[in-house]
Amino acid sequence: MAAQAAINKSASGRRRDYLPYMLALPIILYETIFILIPIVQQLVSSFTSDMFGISAVKWVGLANYDRMLSDKYFWNSMRVTLSFMGGTVIVAVGAGLIAALLMNQNFRGRSVARAIMTLPWAFPDLPTVLIFMWIFNPSFGVMNLFVRWILPIEQNPKWMMDINLALPLVIMIAAWKAFPFYGLVTLSVLQSIPSELYEAAKVDGATRLQSFRYVTLPEIIPTLMLMGVLACIFAFRQFALIFLFTGGGPARTTETLVVAVYKAAFNSFDFSYGATIGMAGFVAVFAITLLFAYLQRRQEAEAAS
Repeated sequence: MAAQAAINKSASGRRRDYLPYMLALPIILYETIFILIPIVQQLVSSFTSDMFGISAVKWVGLANYDRMLSDKYFWNSMRVTLSFMGGTVIVAVGAGLIAALLMNQNFRGRSVARAIMTLPWAFPDLPTVLIFMWIFNPSFGVMNLFVRWILPIEQNPKWMMDINLALPLVIMIAAWKAFPFYGLVTLSVLQSIPSELYEAAKVDGATRLQSFRYVTLPEIIPTLMLMGVLACIFAFRQFALIFLFTGGGPARTTETLVVAVYKAAFNSFDFSYGATIGMAGFVAVFAITLLFAYLQRRQEAEAAS
């Protein structure tokens, strides 16, 4: 009987060992079908010449990459993407941190304020663009009134058509829409910090700034790093806001890599070159992710020592 029970227990254990794999199987299939296979197809397409409806598909090797590296518009798109990414990360994550610190305080109506803070994140892209196009309309936009009150100007700025203002406006809109997400995530981390740490710092005579520097900041740095890499990825893949608001103009000052991919593939019907630009963006995002993993491992090592 004991031997039979041991056999049954062993067989049951083997059956249970398959459970984690069965639970992970749908996710693996989804990632394979909708992510890995398209990436492989895009990589293969970048080594071919595929002018839809114009010429047959043929293998060209590294010709698309040579063309991309010598294309001044590609480097302009890369520069714009990095500028957009840096501005969005700084503004969105910084605003999210400030909002989280404010929402973590005790005041009347805090729940209502938290709900209002999430509204930009809940807005779809199209209504967001329409609202800001109305706000920054050079003829009747409300922003013209504020600017003319503050600055000694007589003519309304042409916001979306100004090469010096278009990119900052796009960064501001993208950050306005994204900061509630980073704020809510940071707020959840702030609420998980033990109150005993702040009480001990207060007993030691620490000021509010010192409490933030030596108690709050070390606890939220890993989260801020994660928010930073997520903001970088979201900025690289941001398309709808930019395309609907400026279309990549004026004079390509807001043409990011994803907009360049769209124009190459669906305006010029050069799918192979669009895939090549897309692979450049994929490599850039992958490098950012590896950098984050390295910094996180380094921080964990420093904390352990």
